Order: sequence, then C-alpha cells, then structure tokens
Amino acid sequence: MTNFKKAYIEITNVCNLNCNFCPKTSRSPHFMSSQQFAHLARQVKPFTDYVYLHLMGEPLLHPQLDEILKICEILELKVTITTNGTLINRRRELLLQSLCLYKMHFSLHSFEANDNNIQLEDYVHDIVDFAKAAADEGTINVLRLWNMDSAELKGSNRLNKDIIDLLEDEFGCVFSLRNALGQGRSGLKIYPRIYLEMAEKFQWPSLQAPVMGDEVFCYGLRDQFGILADGTVVPCCLDSEGTVNLGNAFDTPLKSVLLSRRAERIYDGFTARKASEPLCARCGYAQRYVK
Repeated sequence: MTNFKKAYIEITNVCNLNCNFCPKTSRSPHFMSSQQFAHLARQVKPFTDYVYLHLMGEPLLHPQLDEILKICEILELKVTITTNGTLINRRRELLLQSLCLYKMHFSLHSFEANDNNIQLEDYVHDIVDFAKAAADEGTINVLRLWNMDSAELKGSNRLNKDIIDLLEDEFGCVFSLRNALGQGRSGLKIYPRIYLEMAEKFQWPSLQAPVMGDEVFCYGLRDQFGILADGTVVPCCLDSEGTVNLGNAFDTPLKSVLLSRRAERIYDGFTARKASEPLCARCGYAQRYVK
C-alpha cells in the first residue's frame, strides 16, 4: 500500500446552509468527537501527511475544532478546510493561530445557492480579509466558483460577475479577472498564496443516476480516501452516503480496510478504466478523467 496524497476526515455532516448544488445526506446528523478524531488521525498518519476536514458538512461548525486542530498539530498533519465561509469571523483567530493549517477552500458559489440574510459585499469582504491575513501566515487560500454551466447541467452563477467585481476591488487588481479567466484558464493567482478557481457544476454520484459511460477512472484509493463522521471508510470524497462502505475504522484497523479485497478491486478496476462499483459507474465527476 503506497502513500496517499490526502485523506478526507468528515468531522461533521451538519451544515448551516442548504446549497442547491449539494446532494445533502440522509445520514443522521453527527459530530465526530475529538477523541474519535484522534483515534482516526493516528491511523491515517502512516498513509499521508495531509488531511481534509471535510466530506459533507461545514467543519467550522464543529464545537471541538480547536482540539481537532491541536491533534493535527501534534501528529504533524497538514490540514485543509473546505468551508462556505459564512462562519469565518467566528473562527478567525483560531484558524490564524493554528500551526497545522495548510490550505483553506472557500466555496463562494454557496452564496447564490442559498437564501442569505447577509449582504454579498460583506460576505466577500470578510472572506478576503481573512484570506489575506492567513496568506501572510503562510496558508494557501483558494476562492472557488464551482458553478459554471456544463453541457449537462446549469449552475447558479448569475452573481459571478458581481463576485468577481468585488474581488477585483478587494485586491486592487490592475487587470480584469474575467478577461484572464476567459482565456481558457480555470484558475489564477490574484495575491500571494490566494487563488481564484472556476469549474463547471458536476453531477454527484447516485445509484439512481444513469450509467455515465463505458470508461471510468478515478483517483479514489489511488490518491485519496475518505472517512465519514461515523467512521465509515469510503473510496473518495464524493461518496456522501457511504454507499461504497469499505469498513469502519472505529471497529477495524484502517490498514486492513484499505487492503481489503473490495478496495483492491476498485483500484484495479480504475487501472483498467472500469468501475467495479455501481456508484462509480454513475459518477459525473469521474467522467472528467476520461474525456
């Protein structure tokens, strides 16, 4: 078993928003305790130095986030947090003082995908203000607009122009971000350690969806794996329901789960550009790797 580039550990599946692009989850609301996280983090450490505190849910909601970050610091794990950004002021000092925070992903597309009681200008300003401070501390920040139209799906992106205009003002850009992104680029650096990234909306995998194509490839169990809040190990960050349940890391050593016959079949299947699991054959994101 080779090392992985990253492991997703879902510290909660609870979110404070109701984004229209999110598949949601039918799982019971749950917050992983800091003790449970420590148990998993110690098992993850031999496989990777990078953990993403996300799969579903809003990690900044977690009441023990300070303890979780301290555990990562002790184990020398580098942390990436994906957030909708609405709680950034509440967690600002904790995050800026964290020694293990490696990267922040801000899903700016979540603003338009909700009914908000905050102003767009305030939302963007608070995120940019934090991102600049975090960048000065050495943390990478990625501002995401993952809501572009694809051939199959229409994204909620009416406010993208307004968001980009606000970003140009916040960063004092001397060039047009829209023009730069309109030249076939999906992302660009707009400030030291701060990037703007745009991507098409994609179809989350679902057993109710049709099979996407004959060829399938994914980096699940090759570059990454995920652990849901209840300890369920899944091949990738898009298995929001734990459909491909490889085992539970609270009951079975993680190494045994990742070396299981089912995990091996998934890995070998992707090597052959085949899906060994019905869910993987119905994943719109996996199709990006075979186009």
